[in-house]
Amino acid sequence: MTPRLTRTTTVAAILILSIFMVTQLPGISLATGALDRVTCRVETDRSVLPADDPQNVILKITLDAPKVPENTARPRVNIALVMDRSGSMGGTKIKMAKAAAMEALSRLGTDDVFSLVTYATDVTTLVPARKVRETGAIINAIKGIEAGGNTALFGGVSQGAAQIRKHVEDDYIHRVVLLSDGLANVGPRNPVDLGRLGAGLFKENISVTTVGVGMDYNEDLMAQLAQKSDGNTYFAESGTDLPRIFAAELGNVLNVVAKQVVVTITLPSGIEPVGIIGREGRIRNNRIELSMNQLYGGQKKFALVEVRMKGQKEGSSVEIAKADVSYQDPFSMESLNTQAKATARFSRNKAKVAASTNAQVVKDYQLNLNALAQEKAIELSDQGKTKEAARELRQSAAALKGYAGKYNDTQALEEAREAEAQADVLETQGMSKKSRKALRTKSYQMKNQQIQK
Repeated sequence: MTPRLTRTTTVAAILILSIFMVTQLPGISLATGALDRVTCRVETDRSVLPADDPQNVILKITLDAPKVPENTARPRVNIALVMDRSGSMGGTKIKMAKAAAMEALSRLGTDDVFSLVTYATDVTTLVPARKVRETGAIINAIKGIEAGGNTALFGGVSQGAAQIRKHVEDDYIHRVVLLSDGLANVGPRNPVDLGRLGAGLFKENISVTTVGVGMDYNEDLMAQLAQKSDGNTYFAESGTDLPRIFAAELGNVLNVVAKQVVVTITLPSGIEPVGIIGREGRIRNNRIELSMNQLYGGQKKFALVEVRMKGQKEGSSVEIAKADVSYQDPFSMESLNTQAKATARFSRNKAKVAASTNAQVVKDYQLNLNALAQEKAIELSDQGKTKEAARELRQSAAALKGYAGKYNDTQALEEAREAEAQADVLETQGMSKKSRKALRTKSYQMKNQQIQK
């Protein structure tokens, strides 16, 4: 009798397949053609600011990654697949996961590096890091995977990273892909522990993509691991949207155009940093520094920073901020840099100030505030403060509605309506496992400009 496929089983298989299927370029050495450089743009929420009075200003620093020209060989990838084989993965689920791992293997080029780590109560390196050439032994190892035991997630990721390190000094794009359907219950298991692990891997230029399947995994842990390592995180409740999601986003793992990206924002005298909105970074006096492991071809990544400045005279023009961006080109292995700055004029004419509003910067600011409100709502709900959690979402919805009405923006209106609906459900039913996972994942994706459903 043929085993019946469950929804979660299908998700696990589709997800691993999609990660590797979407971009099927051969993994070879470096391309010979020149790649356009990453460009940087610094904008303010208004190009004309009110004269005379101290005020806060929102800065948006955008990195625009170039598309890779057709017929250009991509950089090689070094991927470790870390697969949960605990008891909850038993039956058809583990069979589908094994089939997906073998299909994933077939999609890599002969100069790419692949390793496979499985974990339950213990951790096993089934396939030590090796180039994808003779695949017979690898396929046999995958076929032999059996489910059973607990969930040593921390150990699994650590071992996956150890396999990556065997080639970490080489010209590869490094990525650990973690698949789990349950709670970590062996070894370190809280979000802080996994966050520290992710931060350490980030320093080694290793990112972790975390994939949570079903309703029983710890989304806080998975999000922390991804965030601290500058990876992606996904909640796979249904397989319906997975091919589109991974075609748009995770396929870019095989399309990296910049590595080891550092953005340094310098503020002139009289302007002070208030905070970084939605991203992690470091503030030292009048300098703000943000880091990203990788940029993908054709993507835009941005950071939002709030600053406080002194009053300026009517008619004056002042530099608000300067951004310096350094990165490594993975095609040529050159260290490159680019710069940009933002200036603003000052006026007592309120109409001129209002007319100078950069609607996109304001929108991105509101959407990121909404992401932070989602995180706050989760925190309040966990504390049993359901009404306060719902209020947080409604206040964010009101701000989004105000923006949507002023600029006739359908996306902002949809986000506002969704926040209101989430608040309604919170007040009447509380926060379910599904809604908590969806909120945590969506918040992360918004703050990091990760592809969303």
